[in-house]
Order: sequence, then C-alpha cells, then structure tokens
Amino acid sequence: MSLPRFIQIHTLHNYPGALLNRDDAGLAKRLPYGDAIRTRISSQCLKRHWRTADDRFALTKLGVPMAIRSRITLDKIRAELQADGVSEALSQTAAEGLRAAGLLDKGKDLKGKEALETGQAVLLGRAEIDYLVKRCAELTRENTDEKALKAAVAKFLKDEKKNIEALVHGSGLESALFGRMVTSDVLASRDASVYVAHAFTVHEAQVENDYFTVVDDLLREAGGQGSAGIFDTELASGLYYGYVVVDVPQLIANLEGTRDEWSTLPAERRELSGRVVQHLLHLIATVSPGAKRGSTAPFDWAKFLLVEVGDWQPRSLAGAFQNALELQQSDIRGAAVQKLADEIGKLDTAYGAPLERRFLALDDVAVPNAQRLPLAALATWVQGCITQGNVRTQGD
Repeated sequence: MSLPRFIQIHTLHNYPGALLNRDDAGLAKRLPYGDAIRTRISSQCLKRHWRTADDRFALTKLGVPMAIRSRITLDKIRAELQADGVSEALSQTAAEGLRAAGLLDKGKDLKGKEALETGQAVLLGRAEIDYLVKRCAELTRENTDEKALKAAVAKFLKDEKKNIEALVHGSGLESALFGRMVTSDVLASRDASVYVAHAFTVHEAQVENDYFTVVDDLLREAGGQGSAGIFDTELASGLYYGYVVVDVPQLIANLEGTRDEWSTLPAERRELSGRVVQHLLHLIATVSPGAKRGSTAPFDWAKFLLVEVGDWQPRSLAGAFQNALELQQSDIRGAAVQKLADEIGKLDTAYGAPLERRFLALDDVAVPNAQRLPLAALATWVQGCITQGNVRTQGD
C-alpha cells in the first residue's frame, strides 16, 4: 500500500456576465498572462467562499471546530466574559490584558473598545477563544483589582503557552487547510496544507461596462423622472481554469497534531483527512464566488474537473493556456479540455506518468491515462486514496 503525498485538482468553470472578484476600483480583477490580459478570481476569494459555504458538504458539517477571522476578536472575548457574569470593567481589563501580554498585535495605546481592535484580521480557532474566555473568567474571580488582573493574565499566557498550542484543533479547521501566520509569541503559526492558485480565463478578458439606474417609486408617482441614482460597474464573462493542491502529509499533521510518519498512521487516524478532502472536492466543483449575486446570479458547477494523486512534486497545467484560446471558435470549452489533455500528454512523455487520474466532464472528452467518474464517485475515490492508499509511486 502507498499513500499519495499530493492531490492536484484542475477545474474549468464558466461564468457569463458576472462580477466574481473586484479590485479597489470596483472593476473585475485582471491578470496579464502569455499573449493576453485575462480576468481572474483571487485565491483568497475562492477560499473564502469554500470556507463559508452552507450545504451538505460544508466544512462545518465535518464536526471539527471552525475559526473566526476578525479585527475585533478581543472585543468578542470581552463580550463573552460579560455574558459569563464578569463585570464590564473586569471583562475590559482582561481583554486588554490579553493584548498587552502579546496575544495579538498591541496596536495603538487606546482605551475602551478601540483598544481591543487589532491592526489586521487575525484567525483564532473557536477552541482557542473558548479556552481564553474560560481561563480569564477564572482569573477575574481570583483578581478583582484591575492591575492585578492584567498581571495575572500576562502570567497565564506565559505559563500556559504550550497548553494553548496543544489544544486539539485549537486554531480551527480553516487554519489546518489554509494556514495561519501570526506574530504572537503565544499563538502557533500553522503551515497551509491546501494551496490555491488564482483562477484565470483561458481566453482574453471579456468585460463590459454595466450602466444602470435605480428607480425611485415615490418620485415617479409624483411625476418626476423617478431616478434615485445613476451608476456603472463592470461585468465579465469567461471560462476559468482553476488549480488546487492538497499536501496530504501536512493535512494529516495539522488535523491529527502528530509529527509521526504520516504514512504509517493507522487508517482511522487518516479518516478525518479523507473526509475533509472529500468535502473540499465537492465545494471546489459546486461553490461559486461572486459579488453582485442578487443581480447576476453567478452560480456554476465545474464543467470539467481532473484529479491527480501521487508522490511527485505538483505542477500546474496553466501552461496549456499561455497562448489565449481564440474566442471565434465554435467550441471553446471543448478546445480548453483538449489543450489540457495535450499538455498532460506532453508532460507524460517528458517525465513519465507516475500519477493516478480520474476526471469529471460534461462533454465527450478523453484524458490520457484517466478514468471518467461522476462527482460523488470521484470524491469517494480521493477519500479512499488517503485512508486506504493503493496509489502508484515514483518507482512503480
């Protein structure tokens, strides 16, 4: 039996007339690549929508504590302390003490709620927050003087750093997948186990300025022109190539909290990792990003999805689209899949074919050394690769 080190996921999604991801000017994000400017969807945008999706394959359905990303997490801790019966003054002092002791960036020397706002959004696991609230509540009962409480909080963080780091799934499922970088001496940074590329159109950017007005019903009834405002935005259409890599050893280490040799762990210690990737594959295939959802309905399921598993270092298939596809052809989607198949064939010829492949496709297409499956079977196969193995390795 051999287990895959990496799972590579390639997708094609089609979005017409949508604003999927906008820049600081409110325009569709762009990417210069090869011989054309493309529209793109940032990896941060994609991860955010997969992380917050609410359906039968939502990450929240896995039974693993999630996390909260916010600049005002300390204010939430203050509020939860108050809800636990701690006085407003001591709750504020405890939260300020956490910040002063280096739990999060110290920021400006302010008082009140402003003193609890961090310079940037920080990811804290629900388990970490619960533990901090519990310990701070205990300290407020032992230290009713504000100065003594701040000192006690500082000592608690120094003494229990290892306990905080050792919390099972303490920093949440999101950090196990997408990582967490913190400057705190108390919280543990965590390497990402899922790497996400920016998705981009396989052809040149197709954008249009969308001019629209908002009608004022009461003004119209009064005989006026009825316009409450004139606005414009940008819409884009395109077929997007997406690429995701799952680092299986890192995922298992993040979820199981072990530095043991990942491939020797019993199947039950890899079961959660298998279910996580099963859910993630469904989310990647069916969850769409997009601003202006109410006016563009930017929802799509993958028209093509290829999964490769093996122990070789990952490599994207983006090179297949370095030369943008011509828009004046009858079957852009078919041409895109063919480009991917051709790229795989060239790579296999040059490097060998050490990867197991399965794919989903709406059209009648062929992929070198790959078996076609529906989504449910494809996700179950990937899950089994992690829990049971039976994958070809480099020496096979």
